[in-house]
Amino acid sequence: MKIKEFNNMSEDDLLLKEKQLKKDLFDLESSRQMGRVEKPANFRNIRRDIARILTVLNERKISKKK
Repeated sequence: MKIKEFNNMSEDDLLLKEKQLKKDLFDLESSRQMGRVEKPANFRNIRRDIARILTVLNERKISKKK
């Protein structure tokens, strides 16, 4: 997803999405241990989406303090 899409989401939605992405990442890691990963690029994409969500949440937190 793009960062613009994350900016339009509420904080609750972002936290739910982050939780879901972390679960997906865990599942991918489990399948990697089994030796059957179809799309290894998904690891990078999921980690980047998690980072984008955390960035948006931190930006909102900083803007609230000001």
